Amino acid sequence: MLDFLWLVVSLGVILGGCEVFTNGIEWTGKKLKFAEGVVGSLMAAVGTALPETLIPVIAILFHTEASSHQVGIGAIAGAPFMLSTLTLFVMACAVYYYKGRRQHRDHLSLDSTVIGRDMAFFLMTYPVAIGVGLFHQQAIKWFVVAYLLGIYLYYVYLTLKADGDVHHDVNPLHFARNHHDPHLHIIGLQVIAGLALIVGGAHFFVKSVANVAPILNISPLVLSMIITPVATELPEKLNSVIWVRRGKDTMALGNITGALVFQSCFPVAIGIAFTPWEIEGVTLVSAFLAIGSILYHYLWLKARGSLSTRGLLLSGFFYLIFLFFAF
Repeated sequence: MLDFLWLVVSLGVILGGCEVFTNGIEWTGKKLKFAEGVVGSLMAAVGTALPETLIPVIAILFHTEASSHQVGIGAIAGAPFMLSTLTLFVMACAVYYYKGRRQHRDHLSLDSTVIGRDMAFFLMTYPVAIGVGLFHQQAIKWFVVAYLLGIYLYYVYLTLKADGDVHHDVNPLHFARNHHDPHLHIIGLQVIAGLALIVGGAHFFVKSVANVAPILNISPLVLSMIITPVATELPEKLNSVIWVRRGKDTMALGNITGALVFQSCFPVAIGIAFTPWEIEGVTLVSAFLAIGSILYHYLWLKARGSLSTRGLLLSGFFYLIFLFFAF
């Protein structure tokens, strides 16, 4: 019972830290007058992806047990899979639920250039990262690590270079809720505090998953793939639901696809560099499903100039296939 309690508490700390961190990042973007595309697809996407990014980093770099490495690899592979399946399904459901309030009803109004770019970057990185897991030559792995980091830096450059609206709504800063224009120092302090909560929560989360998995007779890898991304990223991606309700479809989907690009580059590079990175079994299935889901939507986007809401609902079916295979 104590192990289960620590698992719940550590997840709560991670989510609380993520909320504090993301709120601070949004205010940083507002103070520095960044465009909405930068805040949504880059800063907010990275901020909301931080919990399940730090979980594998801490599991791999600071825990030597084999079960901890499984937790790390599970979190790395689980995030892109969850984003490309369950999260897109939730967004599609939100489109239908709020169609009475939306100007475009149940149709998506997207900047196809922004969304198509994100999906293309994912398809250029994640299949390569999964493919290198079939080889056991360290030189090839280090080359892929450099490739992934270089590709993401280029993605950041293109995102910062793009023009966009600098006016975006931000909730009050948690550390200064009564101030409409908080000082940048207070914002920076909140960002650091949020990061500290995430790191501390991730440390206890890794230990808790490793202890709980044998009790449930589930491998730490599978448990981490299911619990980590759903518990740490899906709640934060509810920001996309809010943007859907307001009719900001590009911001809503960009928040998801921007995190998808980040998750397919930086955390994966950590896994390739510091673990055996043997991709097989349930991990390989999740990778194929994630790539298949995004490839389907990317081809549809290129052919039609937009995405189908019904097509996004199909992403939920990919998630069900994984659960059936995993259990």
